[in-house]
Amino acid sequence: MSIIPHIVAIGTAVPSHDIHAAFIAWARARLPEARSARVFDRMAGRAAINHRWSVLPVSDDGGSPVDPGGFYARDILPGTAERMKLYAAAAPALAIEAITALGEKVSLEGITHLVVASCTGFVAPGIDQIIAARLGLAPTVERLLVGFMGCYAAVAALRSARHIVRSAPAARVLVVCVELSTLHLQDTPVLEPLLAMLQFGDGAAAALVTADPAGLALGEPFATTLPDSAELIRWDITDQGFAMHLSGEVPARIAAGLADPVFAAAATGGRDPQEIDGWAVHAGGRSILDAVETALSLPHDALSTSRGVLADVGNMSSATLMFVLARLLDGPPIRNGVALAFGPGLAAEGFGFRSAG
Repeated sequence: MSIIPHIVAIGTAVPSHDIHAAFIAWARARLPEARSARVFDRMAGRAAINHRWSVLPVSDDGGSPVDPGGFYARDILPGTAERMKLYAAAAPALAIEAITALGEKVSLEGITHLVVASCTGFVAPGIDQIIAARLGLAPTVERLLVGFMGCYAAVAALRSARHIVRSAPAARVLVVCVELSTLHLQDTPVLEPLLAMLQFGDGAAAALVTADPAGLALGEPFATTLPDSAELIRWDITDQGFAMHLSGEVPARIAAGLADPVFAAAATGGRDPQEIDGWAVHAGGRSILDAVETALSLPHDALSTSRGVLADVGNMSSATLMFVLARLLDGPPIRNGVALAFGPGLAAEGFGFRSAG
Protein backbone atom coordinates (compact mmCIF):
# COMPACT_ATOMS: atom_id res chain seq x y z
CA MET A 1 0.00 0.00 0.00
CA SER A 2 1.40 3.40 -0.97
CA ILE A 3 1.87 6.01 1.74
CA ILE A 4 -0.27 9.15 1.37
CA PRO A 5 1.05 12.11 3.36
CA HIS A 6 -1.53 14.50 4.81
CA ILE A 7 -1.59 18.06 6.08
CA VAL A 8 -3.32 17.17 9.32
CA ALA A 9 -3.86 20.74 10.53
CA ILE A 10 -2.56 24.30 10.09
CA GLY A 11 -2.11 27.09 12.62
CA THR A 12 -1.63 30.74 11.62
CA ALA A 13 -0.51 33.96 13.29
CA VAL A 14 -0.16 37.63 12.41
CA PRO A 15 1.20 40.46 14.57
CA SER A 16 -1.20 42.87 16.28
CA HIS A 17 -0.07 46.08 14.54
CA ASP A 18 -2.09 46.97 11.40
CA ILE A 19 0.14 49.23 9.28
CA HIS A 20 -1.74 49.20 5.97
CA ALA A 21 -3.28 52.70 6.01
CA ALA A 22 -0.18 54.34 7.47
CA PHE A 23 2.14 52.77 4.90
CA ILE A 24 -0.14 53.86 2.05
CA ALA A 25 -0.06 57.47 3.24
CA TRP A 26 3.73 57.29 3.66
CA ALA A 27 4.23 55.90 0.15
CA ARG A 28 1.92 58.41 -1.52
CA ALA A 29 3.90 61.28 0.00
CA ARG A 30 7.00 60.02 -1.85
CA LEU A 31 5.53 60.66 -5.31
CA PRO A 32 6.58 64.07 -6.65
CA GLU A 33 4.34 64.15 -9.74
CA ALA A 34 0.58 64.64 -9.68
CA ARG A 35 0.08 62.06 -12.43
CA SER A 36 1.97 59.38 -10.48
CA ALA A 37 -0.04 60.24 -7.37
CA ARG A 38 -3.31 59.78 -9.29
CA VAL A 39 -2.20 56.40 -10.60
CA PHE A 40 -1.08 55.43 -7.11
CA ASP A 41 -4.47 56.38 -5.64
CA ARG A 42 -6.29 54.34 -8.27
CA MET A 43 -4.10 51.26 -7.88
CA ALA A 44 -4.04 51.39 -4.08
CA GLY A 45 -7.82 51.69 -4.08
CA ARG A 46 -8.15 48.62 -6.32
CA ALA A 47 -5.69 46.45 -4.38
CA ALA A 48 -8.48 44.68 -2.43
CA ILE A 49 -6.37 44.71 0.74
CA ASN A 50 -7.95 45.93 3.96
CA HIS A 51 -5.25 45.05 6.49
CA ARG A 52 -1.55 44.25 6.64
CA TRP A 53 0.14 43.42 9.91
CA SER A 54 3.67 44.16 11.11
CA VAL A 55 6.00 43.03 13.89
CA LEU A 56 7.31 46.58 14.02
CA PRO A 57 6.23 48.18 17.30
CA VAL A 58 4.06 51.24 17.63
CA SER A 59 5.96 54.46 18.26
CA ASP A 60 6.23 55.96 21.73
CA ASP A 61 3.04 57.96 21.22
CA GLY A 62 1.15 55.00 19.74
CA GLY A 63 1.80 55.79 16.08
CA SER A 64 2.89 53.57 13.20
CA PRO A 65 6.49 52.72 12.19
CA VAL A 66 6.47 55.64 9.72
CA ASP A 67 5.17 58.18 12.26
CA PRO A 68 7.51 60.31 14.42
CA GLY A 69 9.35 58.05 16.83
CA GLY A 70 8.72 54.95 14.69
CA PHE A 71 11.22 52.49 13.22
CA TYR A 72 11.22 54.21 9.81
CA ALA A 73 10.89 57.81 11.04
CA ARG A 74 14.35 58.99 10.05
CA ASP A 75 16.00 60.71 7.09
CA ILE A 76 17.93 57.56 6.16
CA LEU A 77 16.02 54.34 6.71
CA PRO A 78 17.52 51.63 8.96
CA GLY A 79 20.39 49.57 7.58
CA THR A 80 20.23 45.86 6.84
CA ALA A 81 22.05 44.96 10.07
CA GLU A 82 19.41 46.72 12.19
CA ARG A 83 16.60 45.09 10.24
CA MET A 84 18.17 41.64 10.58
CA LYS A 85 18.59 42.13 14.33
CA LEU A 86 14.85 42.68 14.55
CA TYR A 87 14.22 39.67 12.28
CA ALA A 88 16.32 37.43 14.53
CA ALA A 89 14.10 38.32 17.49
CA ALA A 90 10.67 38.63 15.86
CA ALA A 91 10.64 35.84 13.25
CA PRO A 92 11.05 32.93 15.72
CA ALA A 93 8.56 34.56 18.10
CA LEU A 94 5.87 34.87 15.42
CA ALA A 95 6.60 31.33 14.23
CA ILE A 96 6.05 30.06 17.78
CA GLU A 97 2.65 31.81 17.83
CA ALA A 98 1.63 29.90 14.70
CA ILE A 99 2.94 26.64 16.14
CA THR A 100 0.98 27.29 19.34
CA ALA A 101 -2.16 27.79 17.25
CA LEU A 102 -1.42 24.50 15.48
CA GLY A 103 -0.92 22.77 18.84
CA GLU A 104 -4.44 23.80 19.83
CA LYS A 105 -5.75 21.70 16.95
CA VAL A 106 -3.50 18.62 17.02
CA SER A 107 -0.89 17.04 19.26
CA LEU A 108 2.68 18.03 18.45
CA GLU A 109 4.25 15.22 20.42
CA GLY A 110 6.92 13.17 18.70
CA ILE A 111 8.02 15.63 16.00
CA THR A 112 10.74 13.94 13.92
CA HIS A 113 11.43 16.61 11.30
CA LEU A 114 11.28 20.41 11.14
CA VAL A 115 11.03 22.24 7.81
CA VAL A 116 11.16 26.05 7.95
CA ALA A 117 10.70 28.44 5.01
CA SER A 118 11.59 32.14 5.18
CA CYS A 119 12.98 34.60 2.65
CA THR A 120 12.78 37.91 4.52
CA GLY A 121 15.78 37.49 6.80
CA PHE A 122 18.92 35.61 7.73
CA VAL A 123 20.45 34.66 11.06
CA ALA A 124 22.87 31.96 12.16
CA PRO A 125 22.21 29.74 13.99
CA GLY A 126 19.18 29.65 11.75
CA ILE A 127 15.61 30.28 12.83
CA ASP A 128 15.04 26.53 12.43
CA GLN A 129 17.50 25.95 15.27
CA ILE A 130 16.03 28.78 17.33
CA ILE A 131 12.50 27.41 16.90
CA ALA A 132 13.61 23.87 17.68
CA ALA A 133 15.30 25.02 20.89
CA ARG A 134 12.30 27.05 22.04
CA LEU A 135 9.98 24.11 21.40
CA GLY A 136 12.29 21.80 23.30
CA LEU A 137 12.60 19.46 20.32
CA ALA A 138 15.05 16.61 20.63
CA PRO A 139 18.49 17.31 19.12
CA THR A 140 17.91 14.30 16.88
CA VAL A 141 15.09 16.09 15.01
CA GLU A 142 16.15 16.58 11.40
CA ARG A 143 15.92 20.19 10.20
CA LEU A 144 15.63 21.80 6.78
CA LEU A 145 15.71 25.55 6.17
CA VAL A 146 14.22 26.74 2.86
CA GLY A 147 15.49 30.25 2.15
CA PHE A 148 14.94 32.94 -0.44
CA MET A 149 12.54 31.00 -2.68
CA GLY A 150 9.91 33.70 -2.21
CA CYS A 151 6.17 33.22 -2.52
CA TYR A 152 6.26 29.56 -3.60
CA ALA A 153 8.52 28.49 -0.72
CA ALA A 154 5.49 26.99 1.05
CA VAL A 155 5.17 24.58 -1.86
CA ALA A 156 8.83 23.59 -1.51
CA ALA A 157 8.44 23.13 2.24
CA LEU A 158 5.26 21.02 2.01
CA ARG A 159 6.70 19.07 -0.93
CA SER A 160 9.76 18.25 1.17
CA ALA A 161 7.51 17.12 4.02
CA ARG A 162 5.61 14.90 1.58
CA HIS A 163 8.85 13.28 0.41
CA ILE A 164 9.93 12.71 4.01
CA VAL A 165 6.68 11.00 5.02
CA ARG A 166 6.67 8.85 1.89
CA SER A 167 10.17 7.62 2.70
CA ALA A 168 9.62 7.37 6.47
CA PRO A 169 5.92 6.61 7.15
CA ALA A 170 6.24 7.14 10.90
CA ALA A 171 7.60 10.69 10.44
CA ARG A 172 5.82 13.65 12.01
CA VAL A 173 6.93 16.72 10.11
CA LEU A 174 6.41 20.23 11.43
CA VAL A 175 6.37 22.72 8.55
CA VAL A 176 6.70 26.44 9.32
CA CYS A 177 6.57 29.47 7.03
CA VAL A 178 7.39 32.83 8.61
CA GLU A 179 7.90 36.12 6.77
CA LEU A 180 8.53 39.66 8.01
CA SER A 181 8.11 41.60 4.79
CA THR A 182 7.51 44.94 6.53
CA LEU A 183 11.15 44.98 7.64
CA HIS A 184 12.09 45.92 4.09
CA LEU A 185 10.37 49.23 3.39
CA GLN A 186 12.33 51.20 0.78
CA ASP A 187 12.36 54.98 0.38
CA THR A 188 11.88 55.63 -3.34
CA PRO A 189 10.01 58.13 -5.53
CA VAL A 190 9.32 55.43 -8.15
CA LEU A 191 5.70 54.32 -8.55
CA GLU A 192 6.11 50.61 -9.37
CA PRO A 193 8.20 49.56 -6.34
CA LEU A 194 6.01 51.64 -4.03
CA LEU A 195 2.91 49.82 -5.27
CA ALA A 196 4.68 46.47 -4.89
CA MET A 197 5.68 47.22 -1.29
CA LEU A 198 2.09 48.07 -0.38
CA GLN A 199 0.97 44.47 -0.91
CA PHE A 200 3.25 42.85 1.66
CA GLY A 201 2.67 42.13 5.34
CA ASP A 202 4.01 39.87 8.09
CA GLY A 203 2.68 36.46 9.04
CA ALA A 204 3.50 32.89 10.01
CA ALA A 205 1.85 29.52 9.50
CA ALA A 206 2.63 26.04 10.83
CA ALA A 207 1.40 22.68 9.55
CA LEU A 208 1.74 19.09 10.73
CA VAL A 209 2.34 16.59 7.92
CA THR A 210 2.05 12.87 8.67
CA ALA A 211 0.71 9.67 7.15
CA ASP A 212 -2.41 9.90 9.33
CA PRO A 213 -5.55 10.05 7.13
CA ALA A 214 -6.80 13.43 8.34
CA GLY A 215 -7.00 16.94 6.90
CA LEU A 216 -5.77 17.29 3.32
CA ALA A 217 -4.09 14.47 1.39
CA LEU A 218 -1.03 15.74 -0.48
CA GLY A 219 -0.89 14.72 -4.13
CA GLU A 220 1.81 14.95 -6.75
CA PRO A 221 3.83 18.17 -6.83
CA PHE A 222 4.56 20.07 -10.04
CA ALA A 223 6.75 22.97 -11.18
CA THR A 224 7.41 24.99 -14.30
CA THR A 225 8.97 28.30 -15.31
CA LEU A 226 7.95 30.99 -17.78
CA PRO A 227 10.70 31.59 -20.33
CA ASP A 228 12.55 34.92 -20.32
CA SER A 229 10.94 36.05 -17.07
CA ALA A 230 13.76 35.94 -14.50
CA GLU A 231 13.81 39.72 -13.98
CA LEU A 232 10.08 40.09 -13.30
CA ILE A 233 10.24 39.09 -9.61
CA ARG A 234 13.46 39.75 -7.76
CA TRP A 235 14.87 40.55 -4.31
CA ASP A 236 18.03 42.67 -4.21
CA ILE A 237 19.96 42.69 -0.94
CA THR A 238 20.97 46.30 -0.29
CA ASP A 239 22.58 48.21 2.55
CA GLN A 240 19.05 49.22 3.58
CA GLY A 241 17.23 45.91 3.60
CA PHE A 242 15.94 43.70 0.81
CA ALA A 243 14.57 45.68 -2.14
CA MET A 244 11.61 43.88 -3.71
CA HIS A 245 11.20 44.16 -7.47
CA LEU A 246 7.75 43.04 -8.59
CA SER A 247 7.18 44.09 -12.19
CA GLY A 248 3.80 45.37 -13.26
CA GLU A 249 4.12 42.93 -16.17
CA VAL A 250 3.72 39.88 -13.89
CA PRO A 251 -0.09 39.50 -14.11
CA ALA A 252 -0.11 39.80 -17.90
CA ARG A 253 2.77 37.35 -18.25
CA ILE A 254 0.99 34.85 -15.99
CA ALA A 255 -2.22 35.25 -17.98
CA ALA A 256 -0.37 34.78 -21.26
CA GLY A 257 1.42 31.74 -19.89
CA LEU A 258 -1.79 30.12 -18.66
CA ALA A 259 -3.37 30.74 -22.06
CA ASP A 260 -0.77 28.35 -23.47
CA PRO A 261 -2.12 24.80 -23.00
CA VAL A 262 1.37 23.40 -22.39
CA PHE A 263 2.20 25.89 -19.63
CA ALA A 264 -1.31 25.67 -18.18
CA ALA A 265 -1.05 21.89 -17.95
CA ALA A 266 2.33 22.17 -16.24
CA ALA A 267 1.01 24.85 -13.86
CA THR A 268 -1.95 22.72 -12.74
CA GLY A 269 -0.23 19.36 -12.58
CA GLY A 270 -2.00 18.24 -15.75
CA ARG A 271 -5.47 18.72 -14.26
CA ASP A 272 -8.45 20.12 -16.14
CA PRO A 273 -9.24 23.45 -14.44
CA GLN A 274 -12.96 22.81 -14.83
CA GLU A 275 -12.70 19.64 -12.76
CA ILE A 276 -10.92 21.30 -9.84
CA ASP A 277 -13.24 22.01 -6.92
CA GLY A 278 -10.68 23.51 -4.53
CA TRP A 279 -8.24 26.26 -5.49
CA ALA A 280 -5.47 27.37 -3.13
CA VAL A 281 -3.79 30.08 -5.20
CA HIS A 282 -1.14 32.22 -3.55
CA ALA A 283 -2.72 35.62 -2.90
CA GLY A 284 0.09 37.58 -4.52
CA GLY A 285 -2.19 40.47 -5.42
CA ARG A 286 -5.63 41.17 -6.86
CA SER A 287 -4.36 41.44 -10.43
CA ILE A 288 -2.55 38.10 -10.17
CA LEU A 289 -5.68 36.36 -8.89
CA ASP A 290 -7.67 38.03 -11.67
CA ALA A 291 -5.15 36.80 -14.23
CA VAL A 292 -5.41 33.19 -13.02
CA GLU A 293 -9.19 33.31 -12.87
CA THR A 294 -9.57 34.80 -16.34
CA ALA A 295 -6.91 32.75 -18.10
CA LEU A 296 -8.29 29.45 -16.77
CA SER A 297 -11.96 30.50 -17.25
CA LEU A 298 -12.74 29.81 -13.61
CA PRO A 299 -16.08 30.59 -11.91
CA HIS A 300 -16.14 34.03 -10.31
CA ASP A 301 -15.99 32.57 -6.79
CA ALA A 302 -13.30 29.94 -7.46
CA LEU A 303 -10.57 32.02 -5.82
CA SER A 304 -12.73 33.51 -3.07
CA THR A 305 -10.60 31.92 -0.31
CA SER A 306 -7.43 33.45 -1.73
CA ARG A 307 -9.16 36.82 -2.10
CA GLY A 308 -10.31 36.65 1.51
CA VAL A 309 -6.77 36.05 2.72
CA LEU A 310 -5.49 38.94 0.58
CA ALA A 311 -8.12 41.27 2.03
CA ASP A 312 -7.47 40.29 5.64
CA VAL A 313 -3.67 40.03 5.77
CA GLY A 314 -2.18 40.97 2.40
CA ASN A 315 0.66 39.11 0.69
CA MET A 316 2.91 37.48 3.31
CA SER A 317 5.20 35.80 0.79
CA SER A 318 5.64 32.09 1.62
CA ALA A 319 3.16 32.10 4.53
CA THR A 320 0.26 33.22 2.33
CA LEU A 321 -0.48 29.90 0.65
CA MET A 322 -0.61 28.19 4.05
CA PHE A 323 -3.23 30.71 5.20
CA VAL A 324 -5.34 29.81 2.15
CA LEU A 325 -4.96 26.08 2.83
CA ALA A 326 -5.90 26.64 6.48
CA ARG A 327 -9.20 28.21 5.44
CA LEU A 328 -9.89 25.42 2.95
CA LEU A 329 -9.27 22.89 5.72
CA ASP A 330 -12.16 24.44 7.63
CA GLY A 331 -14.47 24.43 4.61
CA PRO A 332 -16.46 21.85 2.64
CA PRO A 333 -14.75 18.62 1.51
CA ILE A 334 -12.57 18.89 -1.60
CA ARG A 335 -12.33 16.04 -4.10
CA ASN A 336 -9.81 17.53 -6.53
CA GLY A 337 -7.80 20.52 -5.33
CA VAL A 338 -4.78 22.41 -6.62
CA ALA A 339 -2.37 24.60 -4.68
CA LEU A 340 -0.51 27.03 -6.92
CA ALA A 341 2.01 29.79 -6.23
CA PHE A 342 4.15 32.06 -8.39
CA GLY A 343 7.54 33.48 -7.47
CA PRO A 344 11.06 34.36 -8.61
CA GLY A 345 11.91 32.70 -11.86
CA LEU A 346 9.14 33.49 -12.91
CA ALA A 347 8.20 30.05 -11.67
CA ALA A 348 4.89 28.36 -10.94
CA GLU A 349 4.95 25.59 -8.37
CA GLY A 350 2.24 23.62 -6.63
CA PHE A 351 0.68 20.28 -5.80
CA GLY A 352 -2.62 18.46 -5.92
CA PHE A 353 -4.64 17.81 -2.79
CA ARG A 354 -7.96 16.47 -1.60
CA SER A 355 -9.83 16.12 1.66
CA ALA A 356 -9.02 13.02 3.67
CA GLY A 357 -11.47 10.14 3.75
